[in-house]
Amino acid sequence: MTTLTETTQTTGTTVATTLRAHQLVIGGRLAFVEDWGDIDATPLLALHTAGQSGVQYAHVAADLAALGYRVIVPDFPGHGRSEPAAHGPVTDLGEYAGFALTVLDQLGIDRFVAVGCSIGGKITIDLAVRAGTRIRAAVAMAAGADAGRVSVRGLTRELNDISTPSRSDRTYWGTRAVVGSAVSEERRSVIARMHCREDPIVSNSDLIGWGRHDVSAGLPDIACPTILVAGEDDLWIDAEAVRRDAASIPRGSFTFLPGIGHYPMEEMSDFASQVDAWVRTLETGDEETETTRS
Repeated sequence: MTTLTETTQTTGTTVATTLRAHQLVIGGRLAFVEDWGDIDATPLLALHTAGQSGVQYAHVAADLAALGYRVIVPDFPGHGRSEPAAHGPVTDLGEYAGFALTVLDQLGIDRFVAVGCSIGGKITIDLAVRAGTRIRAAVAMAAGADAGRVSVRGLTRELNDISTPSRSDRTYWGTRAVVGSAVSEERRSVIARMHCREDPIVSNSDLIGWGRHDVSAGLPDIACPTILVAGEDDLWIDAEAVRRDAASIPRGSFTFLPGIGHYPMEEMSDFASQVDAWVRTLETGDEETETTRS
């Protein structure tokens, strides 16, 4: 089942852009998907971070659509406006990768560009491994290919008392800590406050998935051009490890973002144009091994 609602939205300097909202049935549950721009434009799948939703792309989706993309922004199961998976919170990021491909299948989309951040970045790398020639180009931000640096045991234990009053404070201050130094105080506070709307059980389950998911063995088999992106102020990842992952991908490259933290799509005012530049560079085969954004 798909329901469509068409509205007209004006964001920043973009012209009026069509937004279609879909409710798809996946695994017996409703999945919410935003679908921006010309239906015949280049499909761009945008994947959100742990515990969050497609709202993280709210300030950039229309701009990407205006640059010539059909921007597909799903809420993962249990996030945003999507119902939880039938079996409960997801702790396997591979399940989200399969979910994303099902979204595209139901929308009749074959080949696509994938862009993701944090767990969405890991899932983007997973898709580059599993989807083969379906992916035209991949941009994985704030993520590496191997298991993330978290204590799975500690996160699992926290599920028992995760709804304590201090949880929202931890989310707020923890988010602020990984927003880049180039971001204004006002914007930093907005990002952190928006993140407090998470379901903590879903967030921790996502992070357990982050700590377990490892597709590094598949990097040499990735066929599509791929950029791995790391922010200078991102405390969640090891930029050197991400650089090494990029070097293991046949058409891989690495980009370093000074002054940016863990959420480039929420932190960078020129995010849409930067993604467009990355994708065009990848698709023309002119990618460099390593770049630093000035």
